Amino acid sequence: MAVKDLQLPPLLHSRSSSQFESNDDNNRGLQRHIANKMSRAKLIKTKEKEKSYFSSEPAEVTFQKPRQIRNYGSLAKPRFLEQLECLLKRELEVLDNTQDSKVQELRLQVYQEVFGHLIEEFKTYKPILSAIKKEYDITLAHLRDQIRDLLPLRPKLVLVSEQCDKKILEMRVQEREEVRALKQECRHLQSVIESMRSQQSALQIQVDHLKEDLATQYQLYRDERDARKLLITRISTMQSTQDAEHDDNNEEDESEDPVVVKMALQVCREDLTKAQIELNRLQAEYSDVVPRRDWDNLNHLHEETLMKLETLQTDFNQVKSEYDTLLEVHQKSAPTTQQHGSDSQHIATTPRPNWEQCSDILGGTERCKELFEGQSSQKRLEILMKEINSQNQFFTGLGTSSDVPIYLRYEGKLKNLKLKKADVIKVIKEIWRNKMADNEKNDDPRDLQTFLHSYLVEQYKDKAGEWAYSLMESVQNNLKDDLICLFNDVLTGKVDESIYHGQTQLLSHLLKVLIQSDITQCGSLTVSEFSEALRKAFPLKSDQDIEELLAAAQTELESSGVRISYQTLYTEDTDGQHKEFLSLVKKQATAERLQYISELRAQLEGKGEVDAEQLWVAFKTIDPSLEPENLEWNLSVAFQTKESELQAQALEKEVVLQRLSVAHVKRAGPKG
Repeated sequence: MAVKDLQLPPLLHSRSSSQFESNDDNNRGLQRHIANKMSRAKLIKTKEKEKSYFSSEPAEVTFQKPRQIRNYGSLAKPRFLEQLECLLKRELEVLDNTQDSKVQELRLQVYQEVFGHLIEEFKTYKPILSAIKKEYDITLAHLRDQIRDLLPLRPKLVLVSEQCDKKILEMRVQEREEVRALKQECRHLQSVIESMRSQQSALQIQVDHLKEDLATQYQLYRDERDARKLLITRISTMQSTQDAEHDDNNEEDESEDPVVVKMALQVCREDLTKAQIELNRLQAEYSDVVPRRDWDNLNHLHEETLMKLETLQTDFNQVKSEYDTLLEVHQKSAPTTQQHGSDSQHIATTPRPNWEQCSDILGGTERCKELFEGQSSQKRLEILMKEINSQNQFFTGLGTSSDVPIYLRYEGKLKNLKLKKADVIKVIKEIWRNKMADNEKNDDPRDLQTFLHSYLVEQYKDKAGEWAYSLMESVQNNLKDDLICLFNDVLTGKVDESIYHGQTQLLSHLLKVLIQSDITQCGSLTVSEFSEALRKAFPLKSDQDIEELLAAAQTELESSGVRISYQTLYTEDTDGQHKEFLSLVKKQATAERLQYISELRAQLEGKGEVDAEQLWVAFKTIDPSLEPENLEWNLSVAFQTKESELQAQALEKEVVLQRLSVAHVKRAGPKG
């Protein structure tokens, strides 16, 4: 039953008429007393506020404190008030028993109905009470509209808050990774600086010792020279004295005066100093002067070269004249040949399709050349249609047994996505990038097979099986590509994952050295600067290897100028592959690693089994500067165990060497 349909029950005459009349009289007297007090307060305080009852701005109304009403006995509660309370209580009990989401609004409606009855009852206060009720209704309606407008914004606010939290977490993760990388680079640079400082101090000590030795040796040489000159002077003086005595006995004996000798010695030293200064000046001024003999030889060679050049120029002019003559003869006979061979020329100039675009469908460029070599266009079209029809549109899953690799454990028919080589290279690079991030997060990194399975499931979900089989088929068809072949070897366990990471670190180290050598920051280096940067990045390479890298860079850039744009060397081709220079860098690194293993094999010659201690001694013998952490990593790779769990167990020498040959084992560079 709606609240607005409720009717107040009639007044009951349960009490006596005298009591009811007395109560009515008391109530009317009390109401008149309160009304008089309120009207008096209004007239005294706010005369002008009578006009603002229905205005939008509420006026402040102050009431005087009513006088204390004397209670000459217990006043009973008015009957009308009891009826209103009973009605309110009954309706609220009905609403409390219901399970409705709008109970609060219904309760408010009950109170509004009761308040309406109260307004209707008090005719005197009906205007002011109706105005109050109206203002409250308007305010409640306005608040309901605002709530209705704001409710749809709550899920949007929650969604925006979640997105902001997610972005903040991603930025924090990225910032931590950048800070970690910068800290590692800072520690590396600090270690390099410390080593260079120690080397500088050692060299300075050696220079100081050498200066002291040179000064001591120079002083000894001067003392010995002075002693010899003094001895010669004494001998000469003694001989002249003896001759003078024999020639003329009457002459006075000239005795040797020490003061004269000392002065002569001083003069000789001054002359020697002047001569030494003059000699140094001559050496400085004429150090670059060519000797006369060399000048004559070069002049003679230059004259012979000029004679040969004149002879060759004469021969060239003669051959050119003969060529011009033959060309004129050929041009005269060309029209006749053109008439007879017009059909063949038309055939030769007929446009042909670019059959190399079919290499992705036929399994690579090499196989495409094998199938199309020596075939006509019609035959090539038949071969292409046959290959397309023979290709499987679906794969058959290998099952879920433990013998099948985890990333190929699927059953039923799987669609062949027919991935192109460029798509395969892009997917492989993305896999390696995520694998490196996963290795940094986990102390015990997962192998490539497990990570590939989780990556495909996470990226492609229900189509993970189709991508796995399609990726493996494209990998098998493009094994001649270096990146794809290395990915397949790591996936099948032929080589260790550290080979890929080692190549990446090698190219990154080379780029960092090239950037450091680029003082002008223009993106290019001179040939000499580029060569010095290569020697700095690869101090163990021979001069021949450096020359090969320099020649490969110049050939790739097709430039024989004086500057080499090293940034261009790091660009990739259309298939996403490195070009000639970086491929040669990786090829030389592989050859150096195999050479390192060969030296280790020679050091272990004659041993059937090898334990950790023997392998440690062999490494330190062929590479004394190998750092302890790298040595422990090599031993853990050789014995397939953690560095902290190396035991004195022995393994076959060939097994140990095989494991090391497929891992990133390299020789330590010179310290400092």
